[in-house]
Amino acid sequence: MDLKGQIAVVTGASRGVGRAIADALEARGLIVAEVARGAARFAADVSAPADVARLKTAVETELGRTTVLVNAAGIFGPIALVKDSDPKEWIETLMIDAVGPYLVSRAFLDGMIDGGWGRIVNLSSAASLHTPGPLNSAYATAKVALNQFTRHLAAELEATGVTANVIHPGDVKTAMWADIRNKTGAVEGDGSGYDNWVAWVDNTGGDPPEKAAKLVLDIIESDVNGRFLWIDDPLQTPIPSWGEDA
Repeated sequence: MDLKGQIAVVTGASRGVGRAIADALEARGLIVAEVARGAARFAADVSAPADVARLKTAVETELGRTTVLVNAAGIFGPIALVKDSDPKEWIETLMIDAVGPYLVSRAFLDGMIDGGWGRIVNLSSAASLHTPGPLNSAYATAKVALNQFTRHLAAELEATGVTANVIHPGDVKTAMWADIRNKTGAVEGDGSGYDNWVAWVDNTGGDPPEKAAKLVLDIIESDVNGRFLWIDDPLQTPIPSWGEDA
C-alpha cells in the first residue's frame, strides 16, 4: 500500500504522543487531520456524537476518504478510591478513553471498508493488563473496555482489508504524566505507587514518544489485526496479553 497521500485522522494530536504520531505520519507522506478539542482546523470532543459527526463531514469534505485512524485522545481521570471519586470525572474518563474511540471508529469505518483497506490504531495502556488495585479504577476500566472493543472490531473486520489494534505507547513523560504527578499529593489512600511511577519516569526521562509513532507506522504497513502491541525496548517489561505466552 502506497501511504503517500493517504488521509489519516489522529485524535489528541495537539500534544504528547498524539502529536508525535501525527508528525511521523506527515513525514511518511500521509495527509493528517489533526484533531483536538482546541484545534483550529479540526476541533472535536470525541466523546460527543454530534461533534464526531461534524468531524467526519469536515474531514471528508476538505481532505477526502480516511484510510488511517489513530485514536490517541485520552485523559487519566480521577486518582481516588471509588467511594471518594467524583462521578462526573469518572464517567468523563470512560467517555473520552473508551466511548470516544468507538464513535470515531464508527464514523470512518464505512469508507475504509468500501475502499478495501484501512488501519485503526487505538492507544491503550499497560494499566489495562495490570492486577487491579486502588485509585485508578476509571482509567484502567476505560482501557480494558477499549481493548475489548478493539478485539470485537478486529473480528468484524476480518477479510475486509481493514485492521484494528491497540498499543501501549510506553511510559511517556507527557501532560498526562504531569497530571498524575499533580494529583498524587491530594490522594486519600495509598498513593505511593503513583509517586514511585512519577519519579521513575522523571528520572529515566520516560519512553520517547517517537517509539510509539514508529510502532503505529509499523502497524499501518503490516496486516496484524486484533493485537495488543508494545513499542521496541520499553522501560516497562511487556506484559502478556490475550493469546500470548509469558
